[in-house]
Amino acid sequence: MEEQAGGHPLSIGQRAENVVTKTNRRQFLVSSAAAMAASSVAFPSWARGDQKQSVLVMGGTAFLGPPIVERLVADGHKVTLFNRGKTNPGLFPDLEKLIGDRKSDVKALEGRKFDAVIDTNGYFPAHVEKPLSVLKDNIGHYVFVSTVSVYPEMGQKELDESSTLAELSEEAIAAATAAGKIGADYGALKVACERMAEKLMPGKVTVVRPGLIVGDGDPTDRFTYWPARVAQGGEVLAPGKPEWEIQIADVRDVGDFCVHTAVNRTPGIFNVDGPEKPIAMGDVLEACKRVTKSDAKFTWVDVEFLAEQGVQAWADLPAWFPPQPGQTQVPAVSCKKAIAAGLKFRPIDKTIEEALEHHRSRGENYKPKWRLTAEREAEVLKAWHAKIGS
Repeated sequence: MEEQAGGHPLSIGQRAENVVTKTNRRQFLVSSAAAMAASSVAFPSWARGDQKQSVLVMGGTAFLGPPIVERLVADGHKVTLFNRGKTNPGLFPDLEKLIGDRKSDVKALEGRKFDAVIDTNGYFPAHVEKPLSVLKDNIGHYVFVSTVSVYPEMGQKELDESSTLAELSEEAIAAATAAGKIGADYGALKVACERMAEKLMPGKVTVVRPGLIVGDGDPTDRFTYWPARVAQGGEVLAPGKPEWEIQIADVRDVGDFCVHTAVNRTPGIFNVDGPEKPIAMGDVLEACKRVTKSDAKFTWVDVEFLAEQGVQAWADLPAWFPPQPGQTQVPAVSCKKAIAAGLKFRPIDKTIEEALEHHRSRGENYKPKWRLTAEREAEVLKAWHAKIGS
Protein backbone atom coordinates (compact mmCIF):
# COMPACT_ATOMS: atom_id res chain seq x y z
CA MET A 1 0.00 0.00 0.00
CA GLU A 2 2.31 2.68 -1.29
CA GLU A 3 0.27 5.51 -2.74
CA GLN A 4 -3.08 7.01 -2.04
CA ALA A 5 -5.87 5.69 -4.25
CA GLY A 6 -7.04 8.51 -6.41
CA GLY A 7 -3.57 10.04 -6.58
CA HIS A 8 -4.52 13.25 -4.78
CA PRO A 9 -5.37 14.40 -1.24
CA LEU A 10 -8.90 13.72 -0.05
CA SER A 11 -9.81 17.43 0.02
CA ILE A 12 -7.28 17.61 2.84
CA GLY A 13 -6.23 21.11 1.89
CA GLN A 14 -9.78 22.30 2.43
CA ARG A 15 -10.03 20.77 5.92
CA ALA A 16 -6.56 20.31 7.40
CA GLU A 17 -6.45 23.71 9.06
CA ASN A 18 -9.72 22.92 10.83
CA VAL A 19 -8.62 19.54 12.17
CA VAL A 20 -7.11 19.45 15.64
CA THR A 21 -4.03 17.24 15.86
CA LYS A 22 -4.45 13.94 17.69
CA THR A 23 -1.86 14.91 20.26
CA ASN A 24 -3.56 18.18 21.10
CA ARG A 25 -7.01 16.63 21.23
CA ARG A 26 -5.89 13.75 23.45
CA GLN A 27 -3.98 16.15 25.65
CA PHE A 28 -7.09 18.28 26.13
CA LEU A 29 -9.36 15.34 26.89
CA VAL A 30 -7.03 13.71 29.37
CA SER A 31 -6.02 16.96 31.06
CA SER A 32 -9.66 17.93 31.49
CA ALA A 33 -10.58 14.53 32.89
CA ALA A 34 -7.60 14.55 35.26
CA ALA A 35 -8.51 18.00 36.53
CA MET A 36 -12.09 16.94 37.19
CA ALA A 37 -10.90 13.83 39.02
CA ALA A 38 -8.59 15.95 41.15
CA SER A 39 -11.50 18.16 42.13
CA SER A 40 -13.49 15.10 43.25
CA VAL A 41 -16.04 15.37 40.43
CA ALA A 42 -17.45 11.88 39.93
CA PHE A 43 -16.98 10.23 36.53
CA PRO A 44 -19.54 7.82 35.10
CA SER A 45 -17.51 4.64 35.33
CA TRP A 46 -18.20 1.99 32.73
CA ALA A 47 -16.42 -0.56 34.89
CA ARG A 48 -17.12 -0.43 38.62
CA GLY A 49 -18.98 2.72 39.51
CA ASP A 50 -16.92 4.95 41.76
CA GLN A 51 -14.36 2.34 42.75
CA LYS A 52 -11.13 3.89 41.52
CA GLN A 53 -7.95 1.92 40.96
CA SER A 54 -4.30 2.42 40.13
CA VAL A 55 -3.49 1.03 36.71
CA LEU A 56 -0.16 0.67 34.94
CA VAL A 57 -0.31 0.81 31.14
CA MET A 58 2.70 -0.69 29.40
CA GLY A 59 3.12 1.30 26.23
CA GLY A 60 0.15 3.65 26.15
CA THR A 61 1.16 6.20 23.53
CA ALA A 62 0.47 4.50 20.18
CA PHE A 63 -2.82 3.43 18.54
CA LEU A 64 -4.50 1.14 21.11
CA GLY A 65 -2.68 2.71 24.05
CA PRO A 66 -4.24 6.20 24.01
CA PRO A 67 -7.88 4.98 23.96
CA ILE A 68 -7.08 2.77 26.96
CA VAL A 69 -5.45 5.64 28.83
CA GLU A 70 -8.26 8.04 27.94
CA ARG A 71 -10.90 5.58 29.16
CA LEU A 72 -9.09 4.98 32.43
CA VAL A 73 -8.62 8.69 33.11
CA ALA A 74 -12.23 9.48 32.17
CA ASP A 75 -13.38 6.86 34.67
CA GLY A 76 -11.29 8.49 37.38
CA HIS A 77 -8.59 5.84 37.75
CA LYS A 78 -4.98 6.70 38.55
CA VAL A 79 -2.86 5.92 35.48
CA THR A 80 0.87 5.36 35.19
CA LEU A 81 2.68 4.69 31.91
CA PHE A 82 5.73 2.51 31.43
CA ASN A 83 7.59 2.79 28.12
CA ARG A 84 10.85 3.88 26.53
CA GLY A 85 9.71 7.48 26.10
CA LYS A 86 10.33 7.37 22.35
CA THR A 87 6.86 7.13 20.78
CA ASN A 88 4.78 10.30 21.14
CA PRO A 89 6.70 11.32 24.28
CA GLY A 90 4.71 14.54 24.62
CA LEU A 91 1.42 12.69 24.97
CA PHE A 92 -0.29 12.71 28.40
CA PRO A 93 2.05 15.17 30.15
CA ASP A 94 -0.10 15.18 33.27
CA LEU A 95 0.31 11.45 33.93
CA GLU A 96 3.12 9.70 35.78
CA LYS A 97 5.59 8.15 33.35
CA LEU A 98 8.13 5.46 34.18
CA ILE A 99 10.92 5.22 31.63
CA GLY A 100 12.44 1.84 30.90
CA ASP A 101 12.60 -1.02 28.45
CA ARG A 102 10.70 -4.27 28.92
CA LYS A 103 13.57 -6.09 27.21
CA SER A 104 16.41 -4.84 29.32
CA ASP A 105 15.59 -2.23 31.96
CA VAL A 106 12.63 -2.63 34.34
CA LYS A 107 14.20 -0.94 37.36
CA ALA A 108 11.52 1.74 37.35
CA LEU A 109 8.96 -0.96 38.17
CA GLU A 110 10.76 -2.25 41.25
CA GLY A 111 8.81 -1.75 44.45
CA ARG A 112 5.77 -0.33 42.65
CA LYS A 113 2.28 -1.64 43.34
CA PHE A 114 -0.76 -1.41 41.07
CA ASP A 115 -4.27 -2.77 41.12
CA ALA A 116 -3.95 -3.79 37.48
CA VAL A 117 -1.60 -3.75 34.51
CA ILE A 118 -2.64 -3.48 30.86
CA ASP A 119 0.07 -4.62 28.45
CA THR A 120 -0.51 -3.49 24.88
CA ASN A 121 2.73 -4.46 23.17
CA GLY A 122 4.31 -7.73 24.30
CA TYR A 123 5.57 -9.79 21.36
CA PHE A 124 8.10 -12.21 22.85
CA PRO A 125 7.57 -14.30 25.99
CA ALA A 126 10.87 -13.13 27.49
CA HIS A 127 9.62 -9.57 27.21
CA VAL A 128 6.51 -10.49 29.16
CA GLU A 129 8.53 -12.42 31.71
CA LYS A 130 10.98 -9.63 32.54
CA PRO A 131 8.51 -6.95 33.73
CA LEU A 132 6.19 -9.51 35.33
CA SER A 133 9.05 -11.03 37.28
CA VAL A 134 9.22 -7.67 39.08
CA LEU A 135 5.50 -6.89 39.18
CA LYS A 136 3.74 -10.22 39.72
CA ASP A 137 3.60 -10.06 43.52
CA ASN A 138 2.58 -6.39 43.52
CA ILE A 139 -0.36 -6.30 41.11
CA GLY A 140 -3.90 -7.62 41.33
CA HIS A 141 -4.53 -8.37 37.66
CA TYR A 142 -2.77 -8.42 34.28
CA VAL A 143 -4.38 -7.82 30.89
CA PHE A 144 -2.39 -8.95 27.89
CA VAL A 145 -3.32 -7.86 24.36
CA SER A 146 -2.79 -10.79 22.02
CA THR A 147 -4.30 -11.44 18.56
CA VAL A 148 -6.64 -13.75 16.64
CA SER A 149 -3.56 -14.63 14.59
CA VAL A 150 -2.93 -17.26 17.26
CA TYR A 151 -5.34 -19.47 15.26
CA PRO A 152 -3.61 -21.22 12.33
CA GLU A 153 -7.00 -22.26 10.91
CA MET A 154 -8.13 -18.64 10.47
CA GLY A 155 -10.58 -18.37 7.59
CA GLN A 156 -11.06 -22.13 7.32
CA LYS A 157 -13.76 -22.66 9.95
CA GLU A 158 -15.51 -20.78 12.73
CA LEU A 159 -13.17 -20.24 15.65
CA ASP A 160 -13.61 -19.72 19.37
CA GLU A 161 -11.24 -19.52 22.32
CA SER A 162 -10.84 -23.31 22.42
CA SER A 163 -9.67 -23.61 18.80
CA THR A 164 -6.26 -24.98 17.82
CA LEU A 165 -3.36 -22.61 18.50
CA ALA A 166 -0.16 -21.93 16.59
CA GLU A 167 2.87 -23.55 18.20
CA LEU A 168 6.62 -22.97 18.22
CA SER A 169 9.36 -25.07 19.80
CA GLU A 170 11.35 -23.60 22.67
CA GLU A 171 14.35 -23.47 20.36
CA ALA A 172 12.43 -21.54 17.72
CA ILE A 173 11.09 -19.11 20.32
CA ALA A 174 14.59 -18.50 21.64
CA ALA A 175 15.94 -17.96 18.13
CA ALA A 176 13.16 -15.52 17.23
CA THR A 177 13.68 -13.62 20.48
CA ALA A 178 17.42 -13.38 19.97
CA ALA A 179 16.93 -12.14 16.41
CA GLY A 180 14.11 -9.81 17.42
CA LYS A 181 12.14 -10.95 14.38
CA ILE A 182 8.45 -11.82 14.36
CA GLY A 183 7.34 -12.41 10.78
CA ALA A 184 5.22 -15.50 10.13
CA ASP A 185 5.66 -16.58 13.77
CA TYR A 186 3.64 -13.62 15.08
CA GLY A 187 0.68 -15.74 16.22
CA ALA A 188 2.76 -18.50 17.76
CA LEU A 189 4.89 -15.98 19.66
CA LYS A 190 1.74 -14.36 21.05
CA VAL A 191 0.61 -17.79 22.24
CA ALA A 192 3.93 -18.15 24.06
CA CYS A 193 3.42 -14.71 25.62
CA GLU A 194 -0.06 -15.67 26.82
CA ARG A 195 1.30 -18.82 28.44
CA MET A 196 4.16 -16.97 30.09
CA ALA A 197 1.72 -14.51 31.65
CA GLU A 198 -0.50 -17.29 32.99
CA LYS A 199 2.53 -19.16 34.31
CA LEU A 200 3.65 -16.13 36.33
CA MET A 201 0.20 -14.99 37.44
CA PRO A 202 -2.08 -18.03 37.39
CA GLY A 203 -5.76 -17.14 37.51
CA LYS A 204 -5.04 -13.40 37.39
CA VAL A 205 -4.64 -12.90 33.64
CA THR A 206 -6.99 -11.63 30.95
CA VAL A 207 -5.94 -12.42 27.39
CA VAL A 208 -7.59 -10.18 24.81
CA ARG A 209 -7.39 -11.52 21.25
CA PRO A 210 -8.46 -8.76 18.85
CA GLY A 211 -9.03 -9.12 15.14
CA LEU A 212 -8.12 -6.32 12.71
CA ILE A 213 -8.06 -3.20 14.90
CA VAL A 214 -9.26 -0.12 13.00
CA GLY A 215 -10.40 3.43 13.47
CA ASP A 216 -8.96 6.43 15.27
CA GLY A 217 -5.16 6.60 15.14
CA ASP A 218 -4.65 3.53 12.91
CA PRO A 219 -1.04 3.71 11.66
CA THR A 220 -1.41 0.77 9.24
CA ASP A 221 -4.14 2.11 6.90
CA ARG A 222 -5.47 -1.45 6.59
CA PHE A 223 -9.06 -0.23 6.92
CA THR A 224 -8.63 3.50 6.41
CA TYR A 225 -8.19 2.89 2.67
CA TRP A 226 -11.92 2.40 2.28
CA PRO A 227 -13.34 5.58 3.88
CA ALA A 228 -10.52 7.57 2.31
CA ARG A 229 -11.07 6.13 -1.15
CA VAL A 230 -14.87 6.37 -1.00
CA ALA A 231 -14.59 9.99 0.13
CA GLN A 232 -12.94 10.77 -3.20
CA GLY A 233 -16.03 9.60 -5.03
CA GLY A 234 -16.29 8.31 -8.57
CA GLU A 235 -16.12 4.68 -9.60
CA VAL A 236 -14.64 2.55 -6.83
CA LEU A 237 -13.18 -0.91 -7.39
CA ALA A 238 -14.88 -3.25 -4.91
CA PRO A 239 -13.74 -6.84 -4.37
CA GLY A 240 -15.79 -9.99 -4.90
CA LYS A 241 -19.41 -9.91 -3.77
CA PRO A 242 -21.08 -7.25 -1.62
CA GLU A 243 -22.61 -9.91 0.66
CA TRP A 244 -19.23 -11.34 1.67
CA GLU A 245 -18.66 -10.55 5.33
CA ILE A 246 -15.70 -9.16 7.21
CA GLN A 247 -14.83 -8.53 10.86
CA ILE A 248 -13.12 -5.41 12.18
CA ALA A 249 -12.49 -4.27 15.76
CA ASP A 250 -12.86 -0.59 16.57
CA VAL A 251 -9.82 0.51 18.57
CA ARG A 252 -11.98 2.22 21.20
CA ASP A 253 -14.14 -0.88 21.68
CA VAL A 254 -10.99 -2.95 22.20
CA GLY A 255 -9.62 -0.36 24.59
CA ASP A 256 -12.84 -0.19 26.59
CA PHE A 257 -12.89 -3.97 26.95
CA CYS A 258 -9.27 -4.01 28.14
CA VAL A 259 -10.18 -1.47 30.81
CA HIS A 260 -13.36 -3.31 31.74
CA THR A 261 -11.57 -6.61 32.32
CA ALA A 262 -8.66 -4.93 34.10
CA VAL A 263 -10.65 -3.06 36.72
CA ASN A 264 -13.10 -5.92 37.21
CA ARG A 265 -10.25 -8.45 37.35
CA THR A 266 -11.95 -10.70 34.84
CA PRO A 267 -9.69 -13.69 34.12
CA GLY A 268 -9.81 -15.73 30.95
CA ILE A 269 -9.23 -15.62 27.21
CA PHE A 270 -11.49 -13.53 24.98
CA ASN A 271 -11.74 -13.05 21.23
CA VAL A 272 -12.50 -9.39 20.62
CA ASP A 273 -13.76 -8.57 17.15
CA GLY A 274 -16.63 -6.61 15.74
CA PRO A 275 -19.25 -5.56 14.99
CA GLU A 276 -21.45 -7.80 17.11
CA LYS A 277 -21.99 -9.93 14.01
CA PRO A 278 -19.78 -10.02 10.88
CA ILE A 279 -20.73 -7.20 8.52
CA ALA A 280 -21.13 -7.44 4.75
CA MET A 281 -18.45 -5.64 2.75
CA GLY A 282 -21.20 -3.98 0.76
CA ASP A 283 -22.66 -2.55 3.96
CA VAL A 284 -19.23 -1.24 4.97
CA LEU A 285 -18.79 0.58 1.67
CA GLU A 286 -22.32 1.98 1.75
CA ALA A 287 -21.62 3.24 5.28
CA CYS A 288 -18.44 4.91 3.98
CA LYS A 289 -20.52 6.59 1.27
CA ARG A 290 -23.14 7.65 3.80
CA VAL A 291 -20.58 9.13 6.19
CA THR A 292 -18.53 10.91 3.53
CA LYS A 293 -21.57 12.03 1.49
CA SER A 294 -19.64 11.21 -1.68
CA ASP A 295 -20.94 10.25 -5.11
CA ALA A 296 -19.02 6.96 -5.09
CA LYS A 297 -20.27 4.16 -7.32
CA PHE A 298 -19.11 0.64 -6.48
CA THR A 299 -18.10 -1.80 -9.21
CA TRP A 300 -17.88 -5.33 -7.80
CA VAL A 301 -15.18 -7.34 -9.56
CA ASP A 302 -14.76 -11.14 -9.50
CA VAL A 303 -11.87 -12.36 -7.37
CA GLU A 304 -10.69 -14.58 -10.24
CA PHE A 305 -10.33 -11.52 -12.43
CA LEU A 306 -8.60 -9.60 -9.65
CA ALA A 307 -6.13 -12.45 -9.31
CA GLU A 308 -5.48 -12.38 -13.05
CA GLN A 309 -4.79 -8.68 -12.74
CA GLY A 310 -2.41 -9.24 -9.82
CA VAL A 311 -4.68 -7.43 -7.35
CA GLN A 312 -4.29 -9.11 -3.97
CA ALA A 313 -6.82 -9.38 -1.17
CA TRP A 314 -5.68 -7.68 2.05
CA ALA A 315 -2.59 -6.15 0.43
CA ASP A 316 -3.98 -4.15 -2.51
CA LEU A 317 -7.62 -4.12 -1.40
CA PRO A 318 -7.36 -4.34 2.39
CA ALA A 319 -9.52 -5.56 5.28
CA TRP A 320 -11.10 -8.49 3.42
CA PHE A 321 -10.43 -12.03 2.24
CA PRO A 322 -12.53 -14.08 -0.20
CA PRO A 323 -14.11 -17.30 1.09
CA GLN A 324 -12.20 -20.47 0.39
CA PRO A 325 -13.42 -22.78 -2.40
CA GLY A 326 -16.71 -24.39 -1.40
CA GLN A 327 -17.54 -21.69 1.15
CA THR A 328 -20.01 -18.85 0.77
CA GLN A 329 -18.53 -16.76 3.61
CA VAL A 330 -15.29 -16.42 5.51
CA PRO A 331 -15.98 -18.30 8.77
CA ALA A 332 -16.23 -15.95 11.71
CA VAL A 333 -14.19 -15.62 14.87
CA SER A 334 -16.74 -16.01 17.67
CA CYS A 335 -16.80 -13.20 20.22
CA LYS A 336 -19.75 -14.54 22.22
CA LYS A 337 -17.62 -15.05 25.31
CA ALA A 338 -16.35 -11.45 25.28
CA ILE A 339 -19.84 -10.08 24.66
CA ALA A 340 -21.10 -12.01 27.68
CA ALA A 341 -18.21 -10.51 29.68
CA GLY A 342 -19.07 -6.94 28.72
CA LEU A 343 -17.72 -6.21 25.22
CA LYS A 344 -19.65 -3.35 23.63
CA PHE A 345 -19.71 -2.10 20.03
CA ARG A 346 -20.09 1.36 18.56
CA PRO A 347 -21.83 1.91 15.19
CA ILE A 348 -19.75 1.31 12.06
CA ASP A 349 -20.46 4.91 11.01
CA LYS A 350 -18.58 6.16 14.09
CA THR A 351 -15.59 3.97 13.29
CA ILE A 352 -15.53 5.30 9.73
CA GLU A 353 -15.82 8.92 10.90
CA GLU A 354 -12.89 8.60 13.28
CA ALA A 355 -10.73 6.70 10.78
CA LEU A 356 -11.31 9.40 8.18
CA GLU A 357 -10.73 12.22 10.64
CA HIS A 358 -7.44 10.65 11.67
CA HIS A 359 -6.43 10.26 8.02
CA ARG A 360 -7.20 13.88 7.22
CA SER A 361 -5.43 15.16 10.34
CA ARG A 362 -2.13 13.80 9.00
CA GLY A 363 -1.97 16.52 6.35
CA GLU A 364 -1.32 16.71 2.64
CA ASN A 365 2.25 15.43 2.83
CA TYR A 366 1.33 12.13 4.47
CA LYS A 367 1.94 9.15 2.19
CA PRO A 368 -0.66 6.44 2.85
CA LYS A 369 0.42 2.82 3.06
CA TRP A 370 -2.04 1.38 0.56
CA ARG A 371 -0.61 -0.21 -2.58
CA LEU A 372 -3.40 0.19 -5.10
CA THR A 373 -2.72 3.47 -6.90
CA ALA A 374 -5.40 5.50 -8.65
CA GLU A 375 -3.82 4.67 -11.98
CA ARG A 376 -3.78 0.96 -11.27
CA GLU A 377 -7.37 0.99 -10.02
CA ALA A 378 -8.46 2.73 -13.24
CA GLU A 379 -6.58 0.16 -15.35
CA VAL A 380 -8.26 -2.76 -13.59
CA LEU A 381 -11.71 -1.19 -13.89
CA LYS A 382 -11.17 -0.53 -17.60
CA ALA A 383 -10.09 -4.13 -18.17
CA TRP A 384 -13.12 -5.40 -16.19
CA HIS A 385 -15.56 -3.35 -18.23
CA ALA A 386 -13.94 -4.61 -21.42
CA LYS A 387 -14.31 -8.18 -20.19
CA ILE A 388 -17.99 -7.92 -19.31
CA GLY A 389 -18.83 -5.65 -22.25
CA SER A 390 -20.07 -2.66 -20.30
